Amino acid sequence: MRPFVSALVLAAGASTRLGQPKQLLPFGSTTLLGSVVAEVQAASALDEAVVVIGGAAAEVRRRVDLGGVKVVENPEFSDGCASSYRLGIGALDARAEAVAVLLGDQPGVDRVVIDLMVDEWRRTRDRIMLASYRVREGHPIVFARALFPELVALRGDKAAWKIVDAHRDWIRPVPVDRPHPRDVNTWQEYEALLRNAVGPE
Repeated sequence: MRPFVSALVLAAGASTRLGQPKQLLPFGSTTLLGSVVAEVQAASALDEAVVVIGGAAAEVRRRVDLGGVKVVENPEFSDGCASSYRLGIGALDARAEAVAVLLGDQPGVDRVVIDLMVDEWRRTRDRIMLASYRVREGHPIVFARALFPELVALRGDKAAWKIVDAHRDWIRPVPVDRPHPRDVNTWQEYEALLRNAVGPE
């Protein structure tokens, strides 16, 4: 039986720099978060998906198709993403041997990359595995179950990267021959994402 691997999608941000919920910004036929969730659901290597929402949670539930994923609301989303890790890890299936962490504002991480990462983790069982987009590190980051307590104990923002930086010798990078996927924190980044979605960089 293959090891059980969960996805954890972090989508609880307050979008303070944008001034409106970035999860709900239009992207293709859906929204930023809707696109991420669709790719996660389409990834055959995953066994479940947990999506943590917080900012504009009620509107996100109304406007994003969250069917087929486990949704967790983070009332402390303004405290940084560490609180989302605590809730998200706590909501994972008890069988989870690893978790693949994705960002709710990074629709460029598609099912192909997710399946590549998770399949490679099942082959090697490394403690930390991350995508290396032409040598630039990024998501998904896959953490083995042994690191779940460290994820739960995190505080503040940039949470998982603190573990990555503290344990460089544990990391296995997986080469991905494509540009680093964009995330969205400003209008300029959103506009660049839309341009990239309809043509080459």
